[in-house]
Amino acid sequence: MKWLSETNINFPTLENVTNEGILALGGDLSPERLIQAYKNGIFPWYSEGEPIIWYCPNPRMVLFFEQLKVSKSMRKVLRDQVFKITYNEAFEEVIYNCKSIERGDGLGTWITDDMQEAYIELHKLGIAKSVEVWQEDVLVGGLYGIDLGDVFCGESMFSKVSNASKFAFIKLAQKLEKENYKFIDCQVYNDHLATLGAEEIEREAFLKILKL
Repeated sequence: MKWLSETNINFPTLENVTNEGILALGGDLSPERLIQAYKNGIFPWYSEGEPIIWYCPNPRMVLFFEQLKVSKSMRKVLRDQVFKITYNEAFEEVIYNCKSIERGDGLGTWITDDMQEAYIELHKLGIAKSVEVWQEDVLVGGLYGIDLGDVFCGESMFSKVSNASKFAFIKLAQKLEKENYKFIDCQVYNDHLATLGAEEIEREAFLKILKL
């Protein structure tokens, strides 16, 4: 694990990664550094008041599109058009909700003010993307992440009504599969995503596919 300077955007090699998946500390959240990070399977994850912590965990949670699981109840939701889906129409609202919504699992609080600003900047550059789920013109769910062109790196999702985040994830997966993306990077294990077909793979395998 190494400290990063604010002038050098390059990351250390994986020889420096800890058992917890921490590769480096410090640096900044500039667009250039964030893009460099995601292209190399690295992402920031820390709490307010901490230094920036850069992770490249092992194993890695991913969704290969052929493994997508759509339950019988979700197939009915899709068929009945319970929700409306849009893309990149309300990015700032999505990240705000991901940051502020109360969750039973305690996740969501890791989106600091600096991270929120950094990803909004990446959205303006066309790199961070959002999926919005609407019900009667009210935003009820969604997700956002980094689009590398052939891999989507999911960051966070939220749901204000039952099935809204699942709907966002399924619709995004179906869209990306048609566009010949490789997979969705889900970063670390999550029960919710496991029910949708996401699985853990070795970091080495993940990085090999990522850089093909």
